[in-house]
Amino acid sequence: MSAPRILGIDLGTTNSAVAVAAEDEAARPFPITQVVGPGEVAERATLPSFLLLPTEHEVPSAQLQLPWSGPLRYAVGTFARDRGAELPHRLVASAKSWLCNPAIDRTAQVLPFRGAQRDLHRTVAPSGGASAGGDASDLETEMAGGERVSPVNASARYLAHLRAAWDEANPDEPADEQEVLLTVPASFDAVARELTVVAAREAGFGKITLLEEPQAAFYAYLAARGEAWRKDLAPGEVVLVCDVGGGTTDFSLIEITSEGGALALERVAVGDHILLGGDNMDLAMAALVGRELAAAGKTLDAMQQRALVHAARRAKEVLLADDAPEKAPVAILGRGSKLIGGTLKAEVTREQAEELLVDGFFPLVPADVKSQRRRAAGLREMGLPYAHDPAITRHLAEFLARFGRMPSAVLFNGGVMSAGKLRARIVELLRTWAGRDVRVLNGADLDLAVAMGAAHYGRVRRGKGVRIRGGTARAYYIGIESAMPAIPGFAPPVKALCVAPQGLEEGSTVQLPDDELGVVVGETSMFRFFAAATRKDDAAGALIDADAPGLAELDPVEKAVAADGDHAAGDFVPVRLEAHVTEVGTLELWCVARDGRGRWKLEYSVRERE
Repeated sequence: MSAPRILGIDLGTTNSAVAVAAEDEAARPFPITQVVGPGEVAERATLPSFLLLPTEHEVPSAQLQLPWSGPLRYAVGTFARDRGAELPHRLVASAKSWLCNPAIDRTAQVLPFRGAQRDLHRTVAPSGGASAGGDASDLETEMAGGERVSPVNASARYLAHLRAAWDEANPDEPADEQEVLLTVPASFDAVARELTVVAAREAGFGKITLLEEPQAAFYAYLAARGEAWRKDLAPGEVVLVCDVGGGTTDFSLIEITSEGGALALERVAVGDHILLGGDNMDLAMAALVGRELAAAGKTLDAMQQRALVHAARRAKEVLLADDAPEKAPVAILGRGSKLIGGTLKAEVTREQAEELLVDGFFPLVPADVKSQRRRAAGLREMGLPYAHDPAITRHLAEFLARFGRMPSAVLFNGGVMSAGKLRARIVELLRTWAGRDVRVLNGADLDLAVAMGAAHYGRVRRGKGVRIRGGTARAYYIGIESAMPAIPGFAPPVKALCVAPQGLEEGSTVQLPDDELGVVVGETSMFRFFAAATRKDDAAGALIDADAPGLAELDPVEKAVAADGDHAAGDFVPVRLEAHVTEVGTLELWCVARDGRGRWKLEYSVRERE
């Protein structure tokens, strides 16, 4: 029996992709069958990560049928994205960003997020408030009712579509019997990684392994260069992977080392999860056009404003291209009986686009600059924790300063970085900051690199190439409450115990020192967790203050620690801690009774979809 094939899946914020490889077969893209128009099915290189949940009146279910299904009440992919421009109240977007948002219950049906529609209306509406005719309230009325899903379920539907498309094309090699590598941002915390695994299982994948997206992009470069990469890079060099996609910005550093005369690779730094990318640029372009239309006395209703964002995206891509024209048109269909005659038109010049997008999002800044942070309001609407500072180059400077390493080469990834003007600005700044040349490494197609690299990584796992060492991107800690007498007005101090040091490899287990710790059984307790990306020297068992520099608190874990025949409810059981990084890439933490009569797993509480 032949070895399973290798499927690399890029579950992207804006687009998802699949690549396939085998032990003796290099990675190649897998075209994805999807609905591209009403009742029209075709293959596309990527699957737009959009979920449309229309009513039967808005889109008949027969128009959403796929080769492997009957009529459907939802659509994902190209048609969902395009038709969703006209039905924003039925469109789920940026599910991946919601999946890592700790401010919400990520298993609750909160999408489409209604606040997002109001935010969009306020962002691109002409100054002076909502457009004429009470459109904001009309949109609120239209948004009432309709199906809503959780971020986990939306992600599962994208993955289920990818699985079904593969199974339709390969009936003798179903996806759940292949080796599946699923990518996540390097900046995803333990909760977001675990929820990604839950989504994959809900989609029907039996066994998956997680891989960080910047590493996947680097594996795509390695696959494209073959053995020539050893001539590109030398020991001591550091490569910046600069990944700017539709919704997020992700930075990683990979160092080239030497082991016994052979080159080796190690991921040495990971940036924060920054909700900033192409979507922000599209909104900026839409706001620019919206002001011009308002100055001409034209108003847009809420649906036209959504269409404006899509039109602005197309203009952005045209004006940032290497052969960009002097100007690009932006047209929005009218509403009502004069659909064509009422079309609203505007133009954006190349100079305007470069000033707004290149200088606005990628300004020239010094190496010691920090990203700007505004003071948060005391009361604000629930939503995505977008970056306060739109300047990607300021976030990059802060990242490099934090880790004290200046790269000698850069590898670009993400659809935004397909624009040569933006790549040139990043390279210009890196060379200025470093005071020397910084080379650009040429990898795979920026839209497909992550999926291609993930598939290649599957071959590496089978001994067909060099592996990037990295392990966990962060160190993880559990909160330990100090034992002290009760004092009015003072809570017991909390220490953070390092349970998984940064760089702990998949499949590794760490038994922590036998400290005097205990857990109460037979009742629900809350456990606090922390993470740090800049504390590489904290070994397993290190005990530090919970407010130490670099620590960030994660979602707490509520766990009902069951009593058993050996321990009665309410007993305080002395335990030791044991941490394990699974082969999948998720973190497990166990409380093990020191008398050997009990073992309890502290896992994130993930409720199944209702």
